[in-house]
Amino acid sequence: MNRYLILCLTFAFGLVGALPAYAELGSGTYKIDQSHSKVGFEIAHMVFSSVEGRFKSFSGDLQVNSKKKVVNVTVEVASINTEEPKRDKHLRSPDFFNAAKYPDMIFKSSKITGNTHGNFKIHGKLTLHGITRPLVLKAKYLGEGKDPWGNMRYGFKASGHLVRQDFGLKWNKLAEAGPLVGDDVELSIKLELVKQ
Repeated sequence: MNRYLILCLTFAFGLVGALPAYAELGSGTYKIDQSHSKVGFEIAHMVFSSVEGRFKSFSGDLQVNSKKKVVNVTVEVASINTEEPKRDKHLRSPDFFNAAKYPDMIFKSSKITGNTHGNFKIHGKLTLHGITRPLVLKAKYLGEGKDPWGNMRYGFKASGHLVRQDFGLKWNKLAEAGPLVGDDVELSIKLELVKQ
């Protein structure tokens, strides 16, 4: 083995050894920073297309103690945004979310399996449109670090799947190609948490 290769390997292993060994999240409260987070979704439109959207207003936290971790998230349904005002108004109406009667969508975890500094699953219940159903989110840790003001921040992303009719969201119309609105909803979530 030549000296150059030995030098490169020595440097590489030394660098790996210097990287921080991330441990599980410590006890405490980790709040969602809404300005650096996203709660989004995608649903089929007329079979061959789709509509993407997000909810602009939400809050929540991750509570960690020696016994368990609990995720709580509340989303304001009226903050839905699909970049089409007429559609958003219809989605807020009794035909869909009925935001006046059911203003919040609430998720609360029952357990978290896996390593929160790797790939893990968040098992819990989602309450939407007055109906509560089980929901499992596949999550991934993205990194952590201190901001310029000394606050510890943690990044995660998650995805999930739900069927809108399971939550009483049944409005639809039949187009030539099939149903106007699909039943399957794909969730896409990115969260930046700040340790309190």
